[in-house]
Amino acid sequence: MKLNENEKKSLSDSIDKLNEGLDFVIQLYNEAEEDKPLIQFDDEVIESIEKAKKTFGDEEITRRINTIIKEIFAFLPKDEKK
Repeated sequence: MKLNENEKKSLSDSIDKLNEGLDFVIQLYNEAEEDKPLIQFDDEVIESIEKAKKTFGDEEITRRINTIIKEIFAFLPKDEKK
């Protein structure tokens, strides 16, 4: 392949940018953590949540679920500041 100086420079710059992008992707991969759910819902519960989200919206269902969970764990002792 024959290249003039401008084409050679452009190709070199493109290779440099590809290498920078690849380095960034490698860094993201190396820093990635496994995404572990806090709780595994049954299929029936997941279907109910999805149905409720369609009816009431994501934010409303998130708020309601958080309220229920807080109430369920209200019996836990309060954290003591050290």
